[in-house]
Amino acid sequence: MAKGMYHYIKEAWKKPNILELRKRLAEWRVGKAIERVEKPLRLDRARALGYKAKPGFVVVRVKLMRGGRKRARIKGGRRSKRKSTKKTLKASYQWVAEQRAARKYRNLEVLNSYWIGQDAIYYFYEIILVDPKHPQIIADPVINWVCNPANRGRVFRGLTNAGKKSRSI
Repeated sequence: MAKGMYHYIKEAWKKPNILELRKRLAEWRVGKAIERVEKPLRLDRARALGYKAKPGFVVVRVKLMRGGRKRARIKGGRRSKRKSTKKTLKASYQWVAEQRAARKYRNLEVLNSYWIGQDAIYYFYEIILVDPKHPQIIADPVINWVCNPANRGRVFRGLTNAGKKSRSI
């Protein structure tokens, strides 16, 4: 049975070219924390999550620092058990990346996101955003559910795939 283009893109991401990936990560490391990109890097994944190459869709790359979240060490008398600085996040890094993108682009709605790389310091995710006020989005019967005011702020309510996983749903 013949396989389509998206199958081969998916297979290529299972064993990425390390030299090419390292070069790409070095460029991203120097870049901004939240950067708009022209088109998705993983077209197969983006399409599977609802992306379409049409006006009203925006793709953003988000850079997140790896490592646990720590609180400042408290000063003053406490028993040693209460001086802990470790903090376990309930949200996954991917969900945090989606929320940061949503805060930066307030007029857009987060549709979904996917992993694109990581190095020793950062995680990198691509976030798919949709403009609910765009005429082509309003006219598209597949995606115009985003235009409903009841779906505003869905990333902050844990309604994206990453949010649902973090909420154990």
